[in-house]
This record gives sequence, structure tokens and C-alpha cells, in this order.
Amino acid sequence: MRVVSAEQMRQIEERAIHHYGIPSLLLMENAAWAVVEEIRSHFRKGGAANLSGQKAVILVGKGNNGGDGLAVARHLVFQGMDVTVLLFAGLKELKGDAAINLRLFQGTTGKCFVIEGEKQHRLTRLALAQADVVVDALYGIGMRGALPSLIEEYIHEVNCSPGWVISIDIPSGVEADTGKVYRTAIRARTTVTFGLPKWGLFLGEGPEYSGRVVVDPISIPKSYFTDEGISTFVLTDEDAYNMLPVRQLKGHKGTHGKGILVAGSKGMSGAAVLAGRGALRSGIGLLQIVTPDGIAQEVDASITEATVWSAPGDECLNAEAWSVILKQSDQAQALAVGPGIAHNPQFVTVLEEILGTIGCPVVLDADALNLVALEPGILGLRNGLGPLILTPHPGEMARLCGCSVEDIERNRLDIAVAKAVEWEAVVVLKGSVTIIASPDGRAFFNPTGNPGLGTGGTGDVLTGSILAWLAQGVTPLEAACLGVYLHGKAADDLAIEYGWSGFTALEVADRLPKVRREVEMKPLEKKRGGENRVATGMG
Repeated sequence: MRVVSAEQMRQIEERAIHHYGIPSLLLMENAAWAVVEEIRSHFRKGGAANLSGQKAVILVGKGNNGGDGLAVARHLVFQGMDVTVLLFAGLKELKGDAAINLRLFQGTTGKCFVIEGEKQHRLTRLALAQADVVVDALYGIGMRGALPSLIEEYIHEVNCSPGWVISIDIPSGVEADTGKVYRTAIRARTTVTFGLPKWGLFLGEGPEYSGRVVVDPISIPKSYFTDEGISTFVLTDEDAYNMLPVRQLKGHKGTHGKGILVAGSKGMSGAAVLAGRGALRSGIGLLQIVTPDGIAQEVDASITEATVWSAPGDECLNAEAWSVILKQSDQAQALAVGPGIAHNPQFVTVLEEILGTIGCPVVLDADALNLVALEPGILGLRNGLGPLILTPHPGEMARLCGCSVEDIERNRLDIAVAKAVEWEAVVVLKGSVTIIASPDGRAFFNPTGNPGLGTGGTGDVLTGSILAWLAQGVTPLEAACLGVYLHGKAADDLAIEYGWSGFTALEVADRLPKVRREVEMKPLEKKRGGENRVATGMG
């Protein structure tokens, strides 16, 4: 699914209105119904048969986002809810479609209060304390900079309220293009965004404030979303399904791919084991692990399904490891280097040989990236020889780019894409929303995963998984996307049982077959009937 800037979305809406002839008021009505349907779904999951008797507070601004909120308020009244609108604008400030929806709401039994300052604070606090649902319709995707101080005070009350908070299009206070929050913003449990998701839902602090993101097309024709100028995407189950390799009935370990994993050092044998487990649980046919003499027996005993080859080195791999890697890489479909290999400058010469000699796809992770940072020019040795995937976390990316981690975090999308183009590599920039950038300038946001992945070894599992998909013939870009998506989905599945802490990297690896199977079954579920709207796994 494509992801757009605020300006790109405005252009899509304008084409739909002026060229296709969809009335703007109808788009607003469809947007309102999308929000109402999400509210109805929320209460159904909570066991309520309908919305009758529930209390709703709608915070409304003067723009089109406020117009959406007023239309939501009207529909909720008709659903039997006790609705209070808090209007943060004068009645005469609303124009066009927003003004029409204000007049329509005023014809219902709903209550509307104009918020002019501190004197309504007590009223607002009381209404929010009693609300079952709070709808944020203050600011839309056009907002830039910090919110007015009066609005900030009321947003604090919303964030402290017990009701379920749902934002329209994007949480108020979050910039649509950057995800930046200047001082405060609405903390939504769910955000219903229209047409296509916006960059700010995946960048900066956007994911923290947006919660679960639901995307509704609001009747804009699908053809309007296929603009070739849009180069950013968010991964979905459908994307993952289309990337999965199809296994043949006569397949065997030889046809399911051979991969070489160069990993481990004294005290870091677990990195090799976890990366290997990630590869095996992702379906690789033959896994060969190259690891130092000093830990080879330990690794061999811990991952019996792989073949383990020892290379010179008691503590860590050194320059002599190259001959072993070269020999074992014969007929391999993919090679991954880095998990737990330690920061040994002697190994830089091995990386040079790998980059300049090995023709199959190569994945560089962890200490392999830190060693590349010592000699960044060696990435040029690849020079079209074969595909390259780099999987840095922000600290490793900062070392590769010669800047601070703060610089990386402020410009995640731009830096990931720029470096993917410069290095002619697929760049997997890890984070709360991992970005997979392609050498052709495309970028993919991953909506799966949670803070439970913030534990030792999960990155090793990811490297092994990407290695496995490459070995099975998946293209480098899709292998990176598939590995990241299923890795995060495995963590989300574990979080249902354990919450966001306490599960381990090994458990993430072992959950990979289950979530892959769930993705494989999605088309069957669709045939049985399902929603057309798309929800990302953000919250």
C-alpha cells in the first residue's frame, strides 16, 4: 500500500473531486462513516450490542477535519449515543462543508459548546471524565508546528481521560509529513486515516501517538492511488503473501536453498545459534555456519540441523577465515555475515574479499557493519557484482554515515533512501517502524513489531530469516521486506500472550512458521468474506 505526503493526498482528493466528480461533501460523509464503523467495531468487541446509551465527546476544529468530526457526531447521535461537541472555533469561523455539517448537527439532540478559554475547562474535564469514546477532530494533515497553548491544555485533559480515543486522519499535534510532535499531541488508541496513510504515521513520534492505524479509501477510486510518483509504501499481509515462495510437491533440501552464515565469537556463540534458528524457521533447505574454532563445538551442539564449519581463531574469526568461507560458499544462493563476529579489524580483509568476489546475495549485519564503518569505501567493491543488503540499527547507521544517532532519527526516511541509492544496496534501517529502502529510490515502512523486540538476539534472528528468503530465491528487496514483516508479526503474536516484554529472541524465531502460515491463509479468509478496509498493526 502506498504512503503519501500531505500534499500528495491533497492532489489525489482534488483529482477525485474535479476529474471524477465526487462531491467533497460526500468524501466528508464517507470519512465520517469510516470513523463511526470503527467506533461500532470497538464497542462490539467489548460486548456491547449497539451504541445506545454510550457517551461520546468530539473535539472539533474549524477546518475540514472538524467537518469530519461534526459528521461523526451527527451519526453517533442517530446511533443512540449521548454526544457532546467541543468546538474550538467560533460558529462563524466554519466554512464550506464544515459549516454545512455544523448546521446538520445543530438539528440533532447533540450538545455543542464553543470553547473560548479557561472558563470552559471544568465543563470539558467533566465531559471527558464521563466519555466512553473521545473523537479527535481538531487538526488534520495540514497542521504544521506547535499547537496553540489553549489547545495543548485541553489535549492534556484528553490524554488523561479514561475514554477510548480515536483520531481522524492523524492525531492532532503530529505533523503529517514528519511525525514530529513539538510539545504535545493527542495520544490516540486508533487513528482512522483516509485514502492512503501519511508519512507522519510511520516517522518520528507518529507511531507512538497514532496507535492502531486503519486506512479507509472513502470511495476514492483505486486507480487514483497508483500514481507512479508515489515511492513510499507500507507493508501489508497481502504484500507478504505475494512475496512468499511457493514450495513444489517434489521439492527437497537442495531446491529449498543453501545459505552460508558467518557468525559468532567467544562469548557470542548465541548470535550464531539465533541467526541460524531464524534461517531454519524461515524454511531454508541447507544452512552452513562458519564460526571460529574456539566455539564451533558449542555452536554445533546448539543447532543440530545446520552444518558447522570451523575457521581459524580461538576468540574470533580472522583473516584466515576467508578460505573456509570461499570453499563453503560454492553453489550457495546467499551469504550473511556479522552476527556476533566481534570487532576484529583483521576481518576487514575478509569483508573485502566477500564483497569483491562472492556473486550471490550478501547480507551484512552487526559487527560486519561496524567494520565497514572503518573502511566505508569497501562497499564500492560490490560494484554490481551481486545484490547487497545492509541491516543497521540507528547506532550502526550513524557510524556508517559519520553522523550522530540523533541525525539518523530526525531524517530516517531521507537517509535510508539516499544511502540505498548511494551504496546500491537494500538498506534495512531498524527502529520502532523499520524502513526498507531500495537502490531504485523506493522505501517500505514496516507496521509490525513492538518494544518486545528490544532484547538481545532478535536482530540476529532477523538476519537469519532474510538469509533464508534469499536462499529460497526471493529477490533481495522482497527478502528484506518479508524477513522484517514476519519477524515483527512473530513478536506481535507473542505480545498477545506476554505483553511487550518477557519473550525471547529464540521464541521470536520459533514463532515465524506460525505467522507465515497465517499470511498464507489470508486469501482463503478473504474468499469467505471480510472487510475491504485495511488496518496496519501499529498499536
